[in-house]
Amino acid sequence: MQGQIKPSLWMERWPAPAKLNLLLQIVGRRPDGYHLLQTVFQFIDLCDWIRFHPQEDGVVSLLKTIPGVPEAEDLTVRAANLLKSATGCQQGVCIEVQKNLPMGGGLGGGSSDAATTLVVLNKLWDLGLSTERLIELGLTLGADVPVFVFGHAAWAEGVGEVLEKIVVPESWVVVIRPDCHVNTGEIFNAKELTRDSKSIKIADFIAGQHNNDCADVVCERYQVIKDAMLDLSVFAEARLTGTGSCVFAEFESESTAIVAFKSLSSKWQVFLAKGVNESPLLSKLKGCELFF
Repeated sequence: MQGQIKPSLWMERWPAPAKLNLLLQIVGRRPDGYHLLQTVFQFIDLCDWIRFHPQEDGVVSLLKTIPGVPEAEDLTVRAANLLKSATGCQQGVCIEVQKNLPMGGGLGGGSSDAATTLVVLNKLWDLGLSTERLIELGLTLGADVPVFVFGHAAWAEGVGEVLEKIVVPESWVVVIRPDCHVNTGEIFNAKELTRDSKSIKIADFIAGQHNNDCADVVCERYQVIKDAMLDLSVFAEARLTGTGSCVFAEFESESTAIVAFKSLSSKWQVFLAKGVNESPLLSKLKGCELFF
């Protein structure tokens, strides 16, 4: 158990990266109401950072809670407790989260935090669960958790849990975070939302098809997001990630991305990032010899 892991690994800081939806199609709806999707996930090198501190009392706790989120409802706490209940593990942990990703922005911050907790504690607690089992557990926490456990850019179907590795250009990205919170449930329940898009293949995406079926509905209901897309589109094609609120554009070079970033920074909260196909978490695990 814990004694088999180098003590120094408990001192490491672990990334929980953001994701972008490079495509989002709604191709149907299950009887239980969940939407059937086709999407492409890619990570960007913008991350929350998490440290795990062992606790001998077997309790899972947070070093510092997020305002408005009860500790028991925090996704990292839920993920750690889920691991304990699934394996019978008696160990405890205090979780320290440095939040950099905006909440409710469509970047998957909470889901990524949960995935990092699942993946890293599985190693630190020496539980031996497979990636497939961690994905199953992660799906019970949220539809975006599986891809963060998967650890690679992916073509995704189902509700987002059927994943196939994909390699896409690792472009520079400018992300605008409008000052609003999109109610995802409201968007997916909107009467005008397209729910019968024609299924496409990976080759269609690679050829340039990358629509987001939620974009028109979101822009119609949130003027500030529409404004952000208009401002960003001056520099490159502006796209919505997930149901937003964040919008992004890809750039072929760092220099052109920086020009857009600097120009937009006076009006918007803006992030400059690099698209990456391998999750920073997976890269970190390999570097720490925890990948096997």
